[in-house]
Amino acid sequence: MSAIVRRLGRTGYEPTWRAMQAFTDARGEATPDELWFLEHDPVFTQGLNGKAEHLLAPGDIPVVGIDRGGQVTYHGPGQLVLYALIDLRRLGIGVRELVVALENAVIALAAQHGIAAVGRREAPGVYVGPRKLASIGLRVRRGCSYHGLALNVDMDLAPFSRINPCGLPGLAMTQLVAEGARTDVATAADALAPLACRALGLHWNGSWSDNEGDAPLQRATSTTPLSVRSW
Repeated sequence: MSAIVRRLGRTGYEPTWRAMQAFTDARGEATPDELWFLEHDPVFTQGLNGKAEHLLAPGDIPVVGIDRGGQVTYHGPGQLVLYALIDLRRLGIGVRELVVALENAVIALAAQHGIAAVGRREAPGVYVGPRKLASIGLRVRRGCSYHGLALNVDMDLAPFSRINPCGLPGLAMTQLVAEGARTDVATAADALAPLACRALGLHWNGSWSDNEGDAPLQRATSTTPLSVRSW
């Protein structure tokens, strides 16, 4: 069974979140796994265990309380988001293995740009030295995952100063271009898709799927494409 890999463009947070929930609730044993690649409009998301003290000065950026694990993080243009809608039972993996697979896909992408990145068991995500490059937050319902990872590619990192990212005061954030990569969100998506499928053990035929035929997904899909930078 081939996984379905979608490119949703730049989307609002809540319609995409609701589409993930609807997909997970409706899927059956034969439903293919899906990976969604997108950017979000600016938003802070606060996980189930999130503490208000980590929201320092959100200002005019909306804060959305959601159903993933973890503390507060920021999403915005220039950040590549990958949502992993995976039947973990069918794949034969647990949450920890899923986290490591997502981390390994980002580490492999960073390595293509000569960037040495690592994961940390005590604080999931991907790091370059002490700086955080990618964040991971997941929810599992009925043995199936949704939410996923956020990879900083070429974005304004200033909003991270309005929070304690991932509940860690003083955590420095970084992005691919700051570490020397010459890339953009659209290019990073093209590179990360096969790496993520390989790390997750998913078969993918290499073709990006359209987003027709599913009402919640249609509401989450934007006509604004992923960001491209002219170098």
